[in-house]
Amino acid sequence: MELSEFVQKGFQLLADPGSFDPNAFTLLLRAAFQSLLDAQADEAVLDHPDLKRIDPVVLKHCHAAAATYILEAGKQRADKSTLSTYLEDCKFDRERIELFCTEYQNNKNSLEILLGSIGRSLPHIIDVSWRLEYQIKDLVGKLKDASKSLERATQL
Repeated sequence: MELSEFVQKGFQLLADPGSFDPNAFTLLLRAAFQSLLDAQADEAVLDHPDLKRIDPVVLKHCHAAAATYILEAGKQRADKSTLSTYLEDCKFDRERIELFCTEYQNNKNSLEILLGSIGRSLPHIIDVSWRLEYQIKDLVGKLKDASKSLERATQL
């Protein structure tokens, strides 16, 4: 799985027990899933009191990295061994790997539904021809009115 250097660094910070104790790691991981899967979620998911001691820049960086990895794993329909391999490469300990894989499995169906609703093609505009046709008809009508007015004016 190819991820940017930014995501990799965020993930390595998340793996560091000095940066994120087990409770903070769990909270951030759940916040990443919640922010992806809950349309009503906002930045308040990161306002938990146990996350206050972490630098907000580091917190947002790690949150973005976790969310990016979750989306990429869902996109590729990653299994537990694929997840574990990447997490091990980022220096996650066994406990954090297990927690991540459990959260991923618990949210996998919702994640796949979310990704499926997005689709694979770029957004495009559908059915705007009616507006153009209406504008042309309106313009033709105005031109007819103007020509009739001009014709009346020349007859006087």
